[in-house]
Amino acid sequence: MKEKTGTKPTAAELEILNIIWKHGPCTVRLINDKLNEEKKVGYTTTLKIMQIMADKGLLKRDERQRSHLYRAAVPEKETQKVLLDKLLDQAFGGSALKLVMQALGTHKASAEEISRIRELLDRLEGGRK
Repeated sequence: MKEKTGTKPTAAELEILNIIWKHGPCTVRLINDKLNEEKKVGYTTTLKIMQIMADKGLLKRDERQRSHLYRAAVPEKETQKVLLDKLLDQAFGGSALKLVMQALGTHKASAEEISRIRELLDRLEGGRK
């Protein structure tokens, strides 16, 4: 299996990774069942995508049991960073300000989210003094 760092998952691959990050190692059946809660996806389609993901180094397959378990080979935060860096460059010209302003302008942030954003800004500002 090839290990590739910084591999950008497709939308379908990201859906599968999100399920694994949430639930831990999963069988193809469990992943397929979770995907089908949102939209109709065939078992063989899910299996093929997961096999491709294993080849790309996004998933690792444990073949010790009859039902193979798949786990994420890439950490959630690392994948988010790769995707965010690409989005920041492509859609916002590298401007973090434009990205944040767009996100906060189109998404109603909860009081808790706003509080955590303030804490982050305070920490960032404190490190610059």
